[in-house]
Amino acid sequence: MFSGIVEEVGTVRATKEMDGARELEIDAKVVLADLQPGSSVSLDGACHTVVEVLGGGFTVNSVGTTLSRTVAAEYTEGSLVNLERALAVGTRLDGHFVQGHVDVVGELIAVEDKGEYRLLDFRIPPDVALATILHGSIALNGVSLTVNAISDDHVCQVAVIPYTWEHT
Repeated sequence: MFSGIVEEVGTVRATKEMDGARELEIDAKVVLADLQPGSSVSLDGACHTVVEVLGGGFTVNSVGTTLSRTVAAEYTEGSLVNLERALAVGTRLDGHFVQGHVDVVGELIAVEDKGEYRLLDFRIPPDVALATILHGSIALNGVSLTVNAISDDHVCQVAVIPYTWEHT
């Protein structure tokens, strides 16, 4: 379980194709604290199990559903990835509960600069749109955001403040 508050932006160090899976080696700093094999870490909102902790990074494997429902199949060396460690009992919850089980990859259709914030419009499938609640929470690439608007043609809108834009 995650909060959708990104702890750091990591970098894909290497990728390796496997039989029906993909190994990802991630450069990181902040999320390495207390990280060990078996720990859960969110990569762009998708929960991954740490396979190995390396000097300055860690390794995870992406398989089947994760590869088909997330951007993990598109990562290349140098790709930036939003990282968050799993929540710990007794710590502050700043975002919303994010399970790390990605439903769909939405299609970004517009970004509007409003000065002190940006509006992002993205299209989502009808079944996901029906389950999306106005002023409720949604996670995009692992970032906890509030639903600003949802249209009849399945376009969801969120506002992103400068801090979030610059740090995710």
